[in-house]
Amino acid sequence: MNRRERRAVAARQSGKVTPAALCQAGFAHFQSGRIAEAELSCQQALTLDERHPDALHLLGVLCFHAQQPDAAVEWIGRAIQHAPKAEYLLSLATVLERQGRLDEAQQHYSRALALKPDDAGLWNHIGNLLWQLDRKEEAAQHLQQALKLNPRYWEAAHNGGMLLLELSRHAEAIARFDVAETLKPTAALYQMRAVCLSNVNRFEDAQADYEKSLALDPALAETHNNLGLLHWRFGRLEQAFACFDRALALCPDFHAVLNNKAVVLLHLQMLDEAFATLHGSLAAAPDDAQTLFYLATLQLLTGDFDRGWLAREARWRLPSVGLVDRGFSQPLWRGDQPLEGKTILLHSDEGLGDAIQFARYVPMVAALGAKVILEVEPPIRQILGGIAGVAECSSRSSTPAFDLHCPLGTLPLAFGTRLDTIPLAQGYVPAPPPARVKEWEQRLGPHTRLRVGLVWAGNPDHKNDHNRSIALRTLAPLLDCDVQFVSLQKGVRDQDKAYLGERGDIVDLTQHLTDFSETAALISCLDLVISVDTSVAHLAGALGAPVWTLLPFNPDWRWLLNRDDSPWYQSMRLFRQPMRGDWSSVVDEVRVVLEGHVVARRSRHDEASFLKPNR
Repeated sequence: MNRRERRAVAARQSGKVTPAALCQAGFAHFQSGRIAEAELSCQQALTLDERHPDALHLLGVLCFHAQQPDAAVEWIGRAIQHAPKAEYLLSLATVLERQGRLDEAQQHYSRALALKPDDAGLWNHIGNLLWQLDRKEEAAQHLQQALKLNPRYWEAAHNGGMLLLELSRHAEAIARFDVAETLKPTAALYQMRAVCLSNVNRFEDAQADYEKSLALDPALAETHNNLGLLHWRFGRLEQAFACFDRALALCPDFHAVLNNKAVVLLHLQMLDEAFATLHGSLAAAPDDAQTLFYLATLQLLTGDFDRGWLAREARWRLPSVGLVDRGFSQPLWRGDQPLEGKTILLHSDEGLGDAIQFARYVPMVAALGAKVILEVEPPIRQILGGIAGVAECSSRSSTPAFDLHCPLGTLPLAFGTRLDTIPLAQGYVPAPPPARVKEWEQRLGPHTRLRVGLVWAGNPDHKNDHNRSIALRTLAPLLDCDVQFVSLQKGVRDQDKAYLGERGDIVDLTQHLTDFSETAALISCLDLVISVDTSVAHLAGALGAPVWTLLPFNPDWRWLLNRDDSPWYQSMRLFRQPMRGDWSSVVDEVRVVLEGHVVARRSRHDEASFLKPNR
């Protein structure tokens, strides 16, 4: 027995040393970095009382700092068995968290929280842990409670803002960032708040925050990039390119910035520069899905279908596109397997217009010997269910059994479609039932003038809606033509309702347009459809009905460049902006052509009346 041990025995015999005193001494040793002495104090305390919880806990903490996590879990767990104190639960949760055992850690943190419900730091910590576990709604509630308990808790405010941004709850995120700013403004905070402000259309405030962020830290390449995107949105091209170039000067291989610069070049139709920039982005990140998708868009826009369809499959790896991998156990068909005797599910993977456009491939799939189940959204289910080769048209909630599957947007790749092999451009959606068409004729009344359907806006949630949709008032020069205009516009926006109400010459029967089969019946009663780039334009083209499509300066890839016809729809004529944002020139051109049609129709009517025999 050494001197220290003899001293401990003597002390115990004299009653001067207790397990609690030894633990207190051990903790003092631990705080001073005297680890061996701390461990000895714990062992001495456990010699006196082998179940002493403070000694068990401290020994576990010592094991953790000695990088012996399993031993730490064992010792602290024994302490909790004898006395489930919040302090012990927190220590065990910390060890488990460091081991990556997050679910177990969260359980012990929550037990500690039950004992210390007013501990703002604990609420914050559990919130961050739940965030790691992808339990984001619970995490947001915990971070909110932390801030409620301590309104000056910067970390809870900042982290709460970041999480709410991730949840796309932008207005709430802004409120959290506002709190954080009053406590400790940082460059990163201003950058993230600016992102939220942009998402709630407070663009001037967003620009101010980006500029504050750069004033605090001009080396933030991401902030330069975001500010560039904001300038681009409002047509400030010189400023946008300057921001992108500053970001690239800070980080030359920043492929996201290269992508954004390429998109701006594409929108300006500086195609060679856009291609070169995207190839530079691929050199920095060879398998980046966003770069491949942008490259596919450019390839398809310029008619390079051979490479474009394949690169476009990168869309499945892009959360921003909103596609959902269905996780089918059945194989994906891309034209590489025989279909004879098989049942194949062809399912919609993008918007309604895309589904209508690519449904033309159904007869080709059926011709390979497959039973085709077509799965599309309810508004287009009835109209597309009548396409030749559709054995069954289902919705996502009631899909029957199948052997193979293929997204509709992948069918052009499966069939190796080139510009000169686009199928069924003359129309492939069957004509509506005569009885339904007759109902619409009766609603419309006598057909004494040219009947023209109008669609001026698409889905407001579409990421390119600001570029493709127009205000009804923009079409005012058309409305003076001697034409019976018929609204095909569903979901009229607030800014258009008043003007539509003023125009009694626009027939509005859209309350009867319950799905696209009704829209098709109405289109069958019209002489022409004039539409922006939205699903109704696709429907008219798929019916083989005359349709004039109004396109922005930088059109969607499917409309190609420098042509007024579409290889996808023989009945379609394209009217393009001559420069960015110039809808007035488009409307003026449409008016001239439309007036020509009015004159021609009147001449034919007059001639027919002249030749009509007297009775």
